[in-house]
Amino acid sequence: MSLAELIAGVEGHQKELTVFNAEEHSVSALRERFHDRNVSVGAEHTPSGRPTAFAVLSDGEEFVAAADIDAVLRPEDGTASGGEDGPHRPIVEHLDKTLFTSYDIDQMVSASREIEDRAWRVGSGALHAGFQKLSILGEQMDIYERLAENGSLDIHAYAIPDAEVPDHGDGLTIHVERSDEIGRSWFVAYDGDGVDVNKCALVAEERDPRSFYGFWTYDPATVDWIIEHLESTYGLVETR
Repeated sequence: MSLAELIAGVEGHQKELTVFNAEEHSVSALRERFHDRNVSVGAEHTPSGRPTAFAVLSDGEEFVAAADIDAVLRPEDGTASGGEDGPHRPIVEHLDKTLFTSYDIDQMVSASREIEDRAWRVGSGALHAGFQKLSILGEQMDIYERLAENGSLDIHAYAIPDAEVPDHGDGLTIHVERSDEIGRSWFVAYDGDGVDVNKCALVAEERDPRSFYGFWTYDPATVDWIIEHLESTYGLVETR
């Protein structure tokens, strides 16, 4: 299975958010909140009119989570998923591994920084990042050199050869790959130094120029699969 097939599997699995007994402006706000995620938002009214302004997330016939609308609409406090780093918000937490659509470069950088920051805070383990092209990696070398110098982090960068390999220290391994998958994929995956609660990943593909489709996940098994795929598929290391 490729990264694109993994993304397609997530894309084909849409969750449903049903809003009960809410004003139309609240329903509209939720549709806007999740317009770039693979989530359908519907509205219903119960005969009793209760509970008021309440949202239920379901996956097919399976109940996933529920919360009042204010909690769902609350800003995510700078975290990519509203997970363990932010306040407890059941709906947002369970949108882990839900497709996002049409993310631009700024949104992708912001999401990537969350994973890089986690690796920085832990200070150990392995971080794998795909830059598409060596020229793009060159623009990010300051950040990734600092990561490689922090604690015992092991940094792996992947890119196709459209420029010279940037000079770098020993903590950073650059994988130069003539691969369509590497050329169209943006990914950042952190193994949490083997601790499941620290594992996280972002995987996306560029389907339109500068427009990315993909997902982030804190599911340990999915993160493990992504890293195993990268390690088993791309073994070529640059030589200076």
